[in-house]
Amino acid sequence: MNGLYEAQRAMRAMRKAAIQRGVIAILDVGTSKIACLVLRFDGPEKLRSADGVGPMAGQSDFRVIGAATTRSRGVRFGEVDTMAETERAIRTAVQMAQKMANVRVDHVIACIAGAQPRSYGLAGEVELHEGQVGEADVARVLAACEMPDIGPAREVLHAHPVNFALDHRSGLGDPRGHVGQRLAVDMHLLAVEADAIQNLVFCIHRCDLELAGIASSAYVAGIAALVEDEQELGAACIDLGGGISGVSVFIKKHMIFADAVRMGGEHITSDISKGLQVPVSVAERLKTFHGGVQATGMDDREMIEIGGDSGDWEKDRRRVSRAELIGIMRPRVEEILEELRALLDAAGFDSLPSQQIVLTGGASQIPGLDGLAARILGHNVRLGRPLRVQGLPQAATGAGFASAVGLALFAAHPQDEWWDFEIPAERYPARSLKKAVRWFRDNW
Repeated sequence: MNGLYEAQRAMRAMRKAAIQRGVIAILDVGTSKIACLVLRFDGPEKLRSADGVGPMAGQSDFRVIGAATTRSRGVRFGEVDTMAETERAIRTAVQMAQKMANVRVDHVIACIAGAQPRSYGLAGEVELHEGQVGEADVARVLAACEMPDIGPAREVLHAHPVNFALDHRSGLGDPRGHVGQRLAVDMHLLAVEADAIQNLVFCIHRCDLELAGIASSAYVAGIAALVEDEQELGAACIDLGGGISGVSVFIKKHMIFADAVRMGGEHITSDISKGLQVPVSVAERLKTFHGGVQATGMDDREMIEIGGDSGDWEKDRRRVSRAELIGIMRPRVEEILEELRALLDAAGFDSLPSQQIVLTGGASQIPGLDGLAARILGHNVRLGRPLRVQGLPQAATGAGFASAVGLALFAAHPQDEWWDFEIPAERYPARSLKKAVRWFRDNW
């Protein structure tokens, strides 16, 4: 654990240095596409050092000066599968974005969608010696949290203090400076497969880039797609990607749960390819231009020319009804949504004061998906696009760029995490088998 703590601290320092120099890149390594944004910051005085343990700072002091996407290669289920292919794809995206920005980039912040994320709720409590809460007290109370057994070969990706309580006052975002006798904290910890992280890190290093931070795609998609009220009152963001569908739950502007289903848009494309016996490229085109999940009587009569270049004239001239295409797509979409509902149930989503669900990610563009999702998930559902950020090209404002835009906001104003505090090495939490507490059910 200590090694990771130090690595995260080192990445935080690197991020700060890169931003003070004025430029940093964002890398979203997905199953279907790799997106790179180059951000320019307007100088160190814009870097707010006093953001505190509090929530995200919203709209930021940077502008996007370069953006590029390339088809992803060598990535399966949101994880690096074939190192050399992924490396080439990352190089291509970064070089294209650098060319547009007309600047060289050395440092990147990346996000990962796969790696089997698991959420834990931790709690810690300490007596205060001075009466007034200082930096060292926050470090002590974080160290007092008993570490759950996250399992072998897993690492902590995020560790956010999400709620502080001082004596009988709960719901404090940042307790520093407050006066009291006992300080308690609730912390959300997200653990992932260490190998998946290591493969991504290795891949980025092979591209001659320095890694200045790494985040969960589900988390950063939520930062970009949920509006402030939703983050405050309770909402879930479902990021429907190519190979994986992530879910993150926010309340009081903090993420309190994240998980993922190993299915996404590419599985729908694969079903069309097998069902209609067409190449994957043709299946992708049919899904994008003619797909849907709600069939009407008109869809029986609407015929779609499949097209193709197999050389077999009869086969290439084949036509299918839109109803047939919807009949292939809908079962897979329903399966993905049912799995996501099971995750939300496990998270205790029903016990939050507000239960808004926001769908984002490339696969959320299927017509009629929001209506079907509302029926299966049983809550208010809306489609979400990422927040507007300065300089973002029109082509990168769609739902497929929620993770990339959220990662840019995360880069500019990361929430305080465990490793931002000077926790003495001997106090670093020992692993224990204490069960993770579902604290947010009790607190809100």
